[in-house]
Amino acid sequence: MIESPLFWAAAVFATLITGISKGGFGGLALFAVPIMALFISPIQAAGILLPILIVMDWVSVWSYRKTWNMALLKITIPGAIVGIAVGGLLAGYVDERVVRLCVGVVAILFPIYAVGSSVFKWTPGAGVRGNKPLGAFAGAVAGFTSFIAHAGGPPFQAYAIPQGLEKRVYAGTAVMFFFVVNFVKLIPYAALGQFDATNLKISAILIPLGPIGVLLGVWLVKRIDQKIFYRIIYALIFLTGCKLLSDGLI
Repeated sequence: MIESPLFWAAAVFATLITGISKGGFGGLALFAVPIMALFISPIQAAGILLPILIVMDWVSVWSYRKTWNMALLKITIPGAIVGIAVGGLLAGYVDERVVRLCVGVVAILFPIYAVGSSVFKWTPGAGVRGNKPLGAFAGAVAGFTSFIAHAGGPPFQAYAIPQGLEKRVYAGTAVMFFFVVNFVKLIPYAALGQFDATNLKISAILIPLGPIGVLLGVWLVKRIDQKIFYRIIYALIFLTGCKLLSDGLI
């Protein structure tokens, strides 16, 4: 299937939307592996995307180098490293459908909670804002699901968004979080043989598209109103959850 023009169309689209997500327009990246998995195995898709993600991370880190929240990272990153370690140890034994179902439930419930908070005047982030144990748990879940299917966005967002960060600080903190997560993932992915010649060749061809997507994402974040920005994120997370639930149930 790698020779198919449809695979390359899917791979180009997946790379671009991942770049836009890395630029701060969170939610889109969760579609990348499922889109490529229409033509190749999800494991191979994740292996191809990881080197591209690393390159995107460097562009994103430079773009947001002055706007990120260290306190939130200190809470979530240690948990993420634990989650990645668990994912590496359980690789080959965890049913990917179960992971997609779990992430899908989180992705659907969180936007419902956010909308309910606004409609019924709940305190924004009640029980979440400043909750360090919950932050460590969210980081661990994000690390694990990111290792399995590059799907760590919803668990991280479910904890980070209620903290009430300014939109660029939120985007920069997410960028820094996944920069560390993806760098740590290189070790178990290499140990599992994910970086063979075929995968690396495809990654090398797609890498130039990554920075284009990142810069487009940064441009969108700068020009969209903060309320609209978060509404779009909520919608993207919800749609992503529906997609992941569908993939897990079928």
